[in-house]
Amino acid sequence: MTAAPSGPAFSVHDIPFSTRGSWFGISPVVAEKTIADDLHLVSHQNGMHAVLRLVPLDTNSGDRADAEPHATPSLLSWTGTEGRIDLAYESPDTVRLRGDGLGLHIGAAAATLTPFSGTYFYPEPGAGAYVFTSYETGRRYRVTVLAGTVTEASGTQSLGSAARGLTIDAGTGAAWELAVEEYETARRPYGSSASFDQIVDVAHGAFASFVDTAAPWRSSRTPAAELAAYVLWSATVRPGGFVTRPAVLMSKHWMDKVWSWDHCFNALALAPGSPGLALDQFSLPFDHQDEAGALPDSVTHSEILYNFVKPPIHGWALRHLRRRLHEPLDEAELTEVYDRLARWTDFWLTMRRAPEDALPHYQHGNDSGWDNATTFDPERVIVSADLAAFLILQLRELAALADELRLPHDTRKWTRTADATQAALFDELWTEDRFLARSAHSGATWTSSSLLDLMPVVLGEHLPGHIGDALAERIETHLTAHGLATELPTSPHYLADGYWRGPIWAPSTVLIEDGLRRAGHDRLADEISDRFRALCETSGFAENFDALTGAGLRDRAYTWTASSYLLLAEAHELRRAEATEAVG
Repeated sequence: MTAAPSGPAFSVHDIPFSTRGSWFGISPVVAEKTIADDLHLVSHQNGMHAVLRLVPLDTNSGDRADAEPHATPSLLSWTGTEGRIDLAYESPDTVRLRGDGLGLHIGAAAATLTPFSGTYFYPEPGAGAYVFTSYETGRRYRVTVLAGTVTEASGTQSLGSAARGLTIDAGTGAAWELAVEEYETARRPYGSSASFDQIVDVAHGAFASFVDTAAPWRSSRTPAAELAAYVLWSATVRPGGFVTRPAVLMSKHWMDKVWSWDHCFNALALAPGSPGLALDQFSLPFDHQDEAGALPDSVTHSEILYNFVKPPIHGWALRHLRRRLHEPLDEAELTEVYDRLARWTDFWLTMRRAPEDALPHYQHGNDSGWDNATTFDPERVIVSADLAAFLILQLRELAALADELRLPHDTRKWTRTADATQAALFDELWTEDRFLARSAHSGATWTSSSLLDLMPVVLGEHLPGHIGDALAERIETHLTAHGLATELPTSPHYLADGYWRGPIWAPSTVLIEDGLRRAGHDRLADEISDRFRALCETSGFAENFDALTGAGLRDRAYTWTASSYLLLAEAHELRRAEATEAVG
């Protein structure tokens, strides 16, 4: 076996091994907070489902071999004292495996087959292949042996409880090779002229090309850039089900959806190198906009949820996205995005503003993206300053779009509404040194120790100087050695793993860093960027992080975290280059 092409090494316990376009990955993570002893083929069609268990075997005893998995973007290997097994993606729906010195058992992850659940297993007549068909995913998984011998096939055609699977070359020690395909109802017998090493080389080249477009600025000063790019690349799926475009899932662990604010950060990171994919990320939730103009809470292969929404950060995101694209949107593209953004904005102005109210309201913490932030402790249906700030930026972006599209009436309308909303924000929710939250029912007001209360810093250049200064001062109190804690660490409500009640999150970091910089607080913005980048370089791309220890929490392969690292690292490198050029 030849050596694998170089690339960033990673643990499959943290990041699934997968490839761009595939709906499945190879991972021991089989459910939320559930790590199996063995690696599994885990599909994300119809939800997250472990389908096949992959067990390396000692060729002498037939028992599970002591073989550790190691991964780079193009090759996953189990290595032990007696030999090794390699796995690589030939295509998004096909993996090739080969082994030398170790055998392999491929078994159904589900132990029981019922009329509505589990996995059925049978040999495919005349094809020299074995097929697992999964109720959970609605797909088939065919194993074709290319070299070597199947020494056991158990549970074929069995119903009810049974051990279903096949074993290859346990006991003979011979080299072997096979292919595993995911498909729907039927497919012609597997055939490929490519050698295993050629497949690895192609996979390596595909990822290397993606990295070169996603992070051409990378250097030894940005040591996590390639792995961040892999997290994005490997979490991308081809269109399927309700996923209308190539989509970057938030993760190929259990957070395997596209939420309607998470997608914005992935779009921004992809924009310079993959503009088409970036526009797909921005547009995908808008493909499912409802009659009221609302975006869904989330979209995945077989489910769209509308019971909550997400905050209107899309005007902020579009402003940055357009600046990052190398080619401007043409008139048709501008018109489409304008119409969709206008409907999304009208939803907040008409459906989420009580009669006579100037400011919109959330109906639950989930609508804000900060599900359980302490801002929502007194009540859930609230008028909050972050929502008004995001909406103001969205209104101003709509005014700019209308101007470009030569719609003067709309330009004036959006500008007037933005000005009126901004005036109401400062008049109604700003006190001497901080913003309040207000009950949408009683009008009662309160403050909290949540970073959410400080999010109006996203207004940047639109903030009066004294308000920007006061927000910056309070933001700095949330800054730990690792980044911005979402709840003050001194708060009695602080929880180390409390979701939005303490941990560091990527989106709040990027939004606040950008707002501070646009408001002229470069020193603090630099410090926040430096600490978050160092956090990712040490602790990876987790969903969130312990604010005091820096440990990664929850889902450990989260794409908006990887995208946020790429955005901050790129901006830092560009500022560094500009400073060097100025000195030179």
